[in-house]
Amino acid sequence: MTSLRLLRALICPALVAVLCHSALLAAEVPFLAGRVNDTAELLTSSTRMELEALLKEHEDSTSNQVVVLTIRSLEGDVLEEYSMKVVETWKLGQKEKDNGVLLLVAKDDRKVRIEVGQGLEGVLTDLVAGSIIRKDIIPRFRDGDFEGGIRGGAVAILAAIRGEYTVDEETGTGGGFEDLWARIFAFVIFSIVVGVFTTVALLSDGFIGWFLYVFLIPFWGLFPTAILGFTPGVLLFGVYAVGFIIARIWFARSGVGKKFKTKWAPRASGGSGGFRSGGSSWSSSSSGSSFSGGGGSFSGGGSSGSW
Repeated sequence: MTSLRLLRALICPALVAVLCHSALLAAEVPFLAGRVNDTAELLTSSTRMELEALLKEHEDSTSNQVVVLTIRSLEGDVLEEYSMKVVETWKLGQKEKDNGVLLLVAKDDRKVRIEVGQGLEGVLTDLVAGSIIRKDIIPRFRDGDFEGGIRGGAVAILAAIRGEYTVDEETGTGGGFEDLWARIFAFVIFSIVVGVFTTVALLSDGFIGWFLYVFLIPFWGLFPTAILGFTPGVLLFGVYAVGFIIARIWFARSGVGKKFKTKWAPRASGGSGGFRSGGSSWSSSSSGSSFSGGGGSFSGGGSSGSW
């Protein structure tokens, strides 16, 4: 067990250091100033005003809250994780309807994502979002026409919500396949990294095991939901939250559990080894006045692309 204590002594400070370093490097969520937040300065003032008016008109008539955000860089963040961080912070859409949409453009990373609230996933599906990115946004971005790409993407999003957008069958299929593999890859990486620390927590005695259990709760709560979707993510989080406690009790009180822990703990030590956010009501107003989200929920629906 000495090697297990040594492993804990090495891993815990290292994990904290890595997470703190990543937090310092991660891109911050900007202030929600309106429906068009052009922090990367890709749009002219006239285009910003045009899009702001277009999105406001749609919001006033339907209550759907579609917002554009451009940033210079993700600062090392994963596109999908940063996008979820933005919508969780801004709480786009109405709390009762979860009808928010984010069009995110990261210029220097050459990446774009459409994040869709749970209430609009039925009309603005992953396939539709992927088609909009590939047909209406990326071709213009590749030509250096950021204004045309952002305007075209916003118009296509509104058309899709109204049921007036047609998805090209071949393009939609390819995009769905690519998005599936991206989600599988992200989940494998998550399982390896977080799985290692979950195993250490299970095999650790006393306070350190329970500390790691609590420490890992946000990771199990956020990442599976962002990668797999709301329902699978919540189920997986429930398995972790309840299963961990059951496993710890089994290790402590069961004869078989004690033998299992005694057998595997040295190997473990020697190996080399959404969101549902409440919120206050939001108000629709013209650019320049107060503007806020309304507590809408997101579960990782949408699509990503690069150019």
